[in-house]
Amino acid sequence: MLDYVLGDPISDTAAPGGPIENRWDTRRFSAKLVNPANRRKHRVIVVGTGLAGGSAGATLAEQGYHVVQFCFQDSPRRAHSVAAQGGINAAKNYRNDGDSVYRLFYDTVKGGDFRSRESNVYRLSEVSAQIIDHCVAQGVPFAREYGGLLDTRSFGGVQVQRTFYARGQTGQQLLIGAYQALSRQIDAGNVELHPRTEMLDLIVIDGRARGIVARDLITGEIETHLADAVVLATGGYGNVFYLSTNAKGSNASAIWRAYKRGAYLANPCYTQIHPTCIPRTGEHQSKLTLMSESLRNDGRIWVPARQGDNRPPDQIPENERDYYLERIYPSFGNLVPRDVASRAAKNQCDAGRGVGPGGLGVYLDFAAAIARMGKPAVEAKYGNLFDMYARITAEDPYQVPMRIYPAVHYTMGGLWVDYDLQTTIPGLFAIGEANFSDHGANRLGASALMQGLADGYFVLPVTLNHYIASTAFTPVDPHAAEVAAVENEARDRIERLLSIQGNRTVDSFHRELGTLLWDHCGMSRNEAGLHKVLDRIPELREEFWKSVTVPGAGAELNKELEKANRVADFLEFGELMALDALVRAESCGGHFREEHQTPTGEAQRDDERFSHVAAWEYQDKAPVLHKEALQFDYIHQTQRSYV
Repeated sequence: MLDYVLGDPISDTAAPGGPIENRWDTRRFSAKLVNPANRRKHRVIVVGTGLAGGSAGATLAEQGYHVVQFCFQDSPRRAHSVAAQGGINAAKNYRNDGDSVYRLFYDTVKGGDFRSRESNVYRLSEVSAQIIDHCVAQGVPFAREYGGLLDTRSFGGVQVQRTFYARGQTGQQLLIGAYQALSRQIDAGNVELHPRTEMLDLIVIDGRARGIVARDLITGEIETHLADAVVLATGGYGNVFYLSTNAKGSNASAIWRAYKRGAYLANPCYTQIHPTCIPRTGEHQSKLTLMSESLRNDGRIWVPARQGDNRPPDQIPENERDYYLERIYPSFGNLVPRDVASRAAKNQCDAGRGVGPGGLGVYLDFAAAIARMGKPAVEAKYGNLFDMYARITAEDPYQVPMRIYPAVHYTMGGLWVDYDLQTTIPGLFAIGEANFSDHGANRLGASALMQGLADGYFVLPVTLNHYIASTAFTPVDPHAAEVAAVENEARDRIERLLSIQGNRTVDSFHRELGTLLWDHCGMSRNEAGLHKVLDRIPELREEFWKSVTVPGAGAELNKELEKANRVADFLEFGELMALDALVRAESCGGHFREEHQTPTGEAQRDDERFSHVAAWEYQDKAPVLHKEALQFDYIHQTQRSYV
């Protein structure tokens, strides 16, 4: 089993003091500036073109920097942000229902089960209103009310309507806005775009991030790219579970390679399970499909009240249905946070009241909404989501309830960053889902798009300016020994994968790893199961490097080689995830340790021992755990209640 060493505490020295509502203004004013003429002299690498990466690349190039941008898709428009459906939060209080920056701040800290930084979350809440104005100016077609004002709806964990949306395509429309801004800079020559190119490793010179090694996925050519700063906007690690709502290409390699070069990795055990996904149908599936949380605005979730009741839903009368979220959590009902809703669904299925194949599903029913609003109104709000469900399941959700079950969706852990979004490697920044900073142990719905755009459009351009202005740069020789060593390591790894020629497919290893993690480090965890994971993964990793088969060659388009490279990282990352889950002997948010729950089955935190960020440092023999103490001056830590 992987062991660890307890290291020195870590702290965020970039965060300013003073009243929380003034801290971002204070930081912006204290940040050093780079004049426009000097910005043209600096190169910045941005890896990723989703909402965080696309907005960052466009904004930095607009400022005058020469941006070198990478995506493994054939176009930035195919970044996984396109899949986000339901909406984006902002504290604009258009509904006049009591919302405010402070309330968004409070809901986000509480929703994350008091495991996030107050300073970061307040800044996110403060910037949220600017995001909406900026995106409207770009032409993002947000839904509007009859009078022309932007419409909003509710999402889980809150009692106000602050979620702006574009039907069920919010991520796609926001991504098009960022893509337009990025395309403008590509056309102007300020962004050098490298599509179908994947980062293989990070180049660190004299303790600073100065470039990356990347592979052209079409030709297989491996190249070195140098710059004055590197920004990782590469998303989360949910695909370590094999089955998740993420695109199959989504992976953890960029942040894992940065971790092995010296960047701390924070809270890897924090995984978000989304409560409204289409249930799996068998072993043939390679991914799962998300149904937007926005459906919980009007859909009602229920199961048969009697165990083993296999009657069709229309034959189960109202008095024999259990609308369990409305019963257990009357104040929030179907709009409890994702972690709470997911565990509640699992509990119902474990108790024998699940529906569908294997009893792994609950109903999401729109019959009452259709009766109240009429089918045209429901279709106007959710039509594309209903169509998607019908195409996948061959069931008409206007006629029968949807069947849903929780699935891996988002990851709150990521590279440790300070208030400036800078990692422990100077010059290496991590934004969006690639960092850990804003969501604590559970992300509220519609907050991922908010964080990605806040980081890319508004925060990073200030803090990266400060880094550039504060640093004396010397040119890096592309033929220097340190550069060549990293490139050679990347080449050797590719050659090693191709040379094994074993008898097991990459997917077979990935599926076994994912099943192991889902069973023992998924919706719930316990000590015995985590020890089983930590015992099995080293064996599985050894088998991988002896028995995996990767057909084809390296100097060509080779999808199996791409997968093998990423799965090799997952086999290391999964071990650290399980270790982090074992060490954190409490329940909080999406991290549910069965040994630590209230009498009513809710997550039971241990603030005395675990009110900290777990920041892991890579070492060859045993990772080092550094703890960043979390301080709460504005929000009192209490047991979360949505009753």
